[in-house]
Amino acid sequence: MKIYTLHKKQNLPISVEEAWGFLSSPANLKIITPEYMSFDIISGADRPMYPGQIIQYSVTPIFGIKTKWVTEITQVKDHHYFVDEQRFGPYALWHHKHFIKAIDGGVEMEDIIDYKVPMGWLGQLVHPFLVKPKLEEIFAHRQKTLIKLFGAY
Repeated sequence: MKIYTLHKKQNLPISVEEAWGFLSSPANLKIITPEYMSFDIISGADRPMYPGQIIQYSVTPIFGIKTKWVTEITQVKDHHYFVDEQRFGPYALWHHKHFIKAIDGGVEMEDIIDYKVPMGWLGQLVHPFLVKPKLEEIFAHRQKTLIKLFGAY
């Protein structure tokens, strides 16, 4: 069983409060997801984030194949971090940690995603040229969108 890790950091010239306010609102995930993925929230994003919150999405990650993705917010430390875990969806495992910390002139946002692709050895075979590049593309889009919204550090 191969577990992969994606680790991204981004600095923005905003306060921890502003970063937390944006990132802890599940509805804002649509804003930072590439448009071609047809990302829609089905349910669960009508309240501020809390541990145990179940959020259902519809997303089209590759080849125009629409899928449901269900995540649970498993941990929240207000203004510091939160963790979402896939309960149902395209990955065999998805554990996403979001950290926010104050730095001189703004905040550092850090994402650490531990994930496992489905379909055993076949999934591992396509990971380097399909799954990993797609995740890199999604997070590059996220970074550009956050710079557009909040400015460059």
